[in-house]
Amino acid sequence: MPNLDLLRQQVVRLLERRHEIIVKDTMAVLPFAGLDSLEPAGTSRLCELSLDVLLEALRHQPVDPRAEAVTALRSFAAERSLGIRGLFDLVYVLERAALDEAALDDTIGATSDEWPGVSQSVRHAAYSALAALTERVAQESSSSIIDPLTTLHTHAVLHLALDKELRRSERSGQPVGVMLVNVDRLAHLNAELGYGFGDRVLERLGIILRSYFREHDWVGREQEDTFLIVLPDTAPAHAASLAGQVRAMVEERLVLHDHRSDREVPVTVSVAVLGADVVDASTTTDILLEQAGQALALAKSAGRNRVETVALRVDGGAIRAEYQKRRSAP
Repeated sequence: MPNLDLLRQQVVRLLERRHEIIVKDTMAVLPFAGLDSLEPAGTSRLCELSLDVLLEALRHQPVDPRAEAVTALRSFAAERSLGIRGLFDLVYVLERAALDEAALDDTIGATSDEWPGVSQSVRHAAYSALAALTERVAQESSSSIIDPLTTLHTHAVLHLALDKELRRSERSGQPVGVMLVNVDRLAHLNAELGYGFGDRVLERLGIILRSYFREHDWVGREQEDTFLIVLPDTAPAHAASLAGQVRAMVEERLVLHDHRSDREVPVTVSVAVLGADVVDASTTTDILLEQAGQALALAKSAGRNRVETVALRVDGGAIRAEYQKRRSAP
């Protein structure tokens, strides 16, 4: 098993040597990614600055959103009215160009034993770069990027991330998963114990979810009482297992006190988890969220505090959702 720190250093040196080629390759693909509105000089500089952020992420994870490379990229993009969506697009295209170039290397390329570690390092660096950029933008405009109660991503960021993960999955052939976590009877808790109690539930659940998932999973608040988690490179069976663990963990750990009566108030969640081994261009964010929403409704109607699992199958452009026969419950 190669030392990942040393491997990342090798990748950094390789990408630094091939900096100009990676920038050119990225620029060539940008028109097909919808990023063709900038003048050539501006596009070149954006690619250079984005590569600097990717290199920073390879050197240091997580990336400090105040880092010089992040500041320079965000400032340059803002001057040209390039928002977070455009930056997401740019980093994903750059990641692909960097991996393509690294694959050609004789020492750590696609035919070497080290390649899985190289590929993983570059992809994790892209996640870290996007997280740092998101946090940087959040510091400038927190109302649209970060939910103030839970301090998690808002649905705008999550939908953007899911769209990009679907396109990445389509390109790489890797699986992807989506999870919806809904607080059971939150409206009832608000009515009985006050909205302050409901806010405590959401705040605590946000902390639990943020600490449970991986650094490169996307965790955020989708709606008032619902959280959305995007799970890159996660097989359907593993996603279903994670959903079951989340449900059990919340039931065990999220027990609050009503200070007026000093009684314990247990909190449970219903979870919908959707996994796809393969996606294609017909698989969209709207389709996944629609299917996940239907699964969540089934979990609620079946008694709450349970998991409803859906496998998404793609066959020649036709999408079929398959619900498991037995629902997961305590």
